[in-house]
Amino acid sequence: MSYLATHDGGNVYYENYGSGQSAIILVHGWGMSVRTWDHVLPDLVTSGYRVVLLDHRGCGQTDKDFADMSINAIAGDVVALARQLDLTRVVLNGWSLGGAVVVSAAAALKQACVGLVLTGGASPVYTQKPDFPHGGTNDDMQATLAALAQDRVNFLNGLAKIICAKPVSPAIENWFEQIFLQSSPMAAQTLGELAVLDQRELLAGLTMPILSFVGDQDGFVAPDICRWVGRNNPNAQVVEFEGVGHAPFIEAQQDYLAALNNFLKQHL
Repeated sequence: MSYLATHDGGNVYYENYGSGQSAIILVHGWGMSVRTWDHVLPDLVTSGYRVVLLDHRGCGQTDKDFADMSINAIAGDVVALARQLDLTRVVLNGWSLGGAVVVSAAAALKQACVGLVLTGGASPVYTQKPDFPHGGTNDDMQATLAALAQDRVNFLNGLAKIICAKPVSPAIENWFEQIFLQSSPMAAQTLGELAVLDQRELLAGLTMPILSFVGDQDGFVAPDICRWVGRNNPNAQVVEFEGVGHAPFIEAQQDYLAALNNFLKQHL
């Protein structure tokens, strides 16, 4: 098992497949772990890419007792890991809240980040603002956090059942639930930060190629948030999946992999 020792005294779990100074780094969504990438990891490795994955602070096999579980802190871990592994060319792929993480990390890595992928990415904004009508409301977020605090186990059980819009097996739903339950209740701090997140200026100013995946039935990240990327960054393209929810790498696995591999062939 491999760990990154952080500047604030914690340990971040990561997995590292392959070698070389170019890699795709996969960053999971809130409350999840590296295991959520199991549907794409074998294909990427077989295709010859170096693949690096890490667990967020408070999630998976990473330490649970970080004082700082902010999106920027997790992004700092991504940057530190890329540098520790001596990676000079990376494509960052962030799912859900991981989208906000990789936007922040891409800005910090600068020229070393040669591509950015947002998979149902919760960026640039997650909750509505006076000049941004997409997404839920701050009241929605506060209700979510309250439900998590009151009955975390049952709330996460219900959450696991609505990640996918297309029918999936009970085993997949249970798998999501078990991953959620590995996370710390304190990881709710990270989720709560989405209520005030605003990366519009940051994301619009990124100069690397960007690929934004959209599930048009996504009930977690409003599809128009993901579409915003294509409308507001000239380097971005949008790939949209009809009838797909928040997990296109499961619900439209082959089409997702085809588009991702095409992007990697061009830019990594």
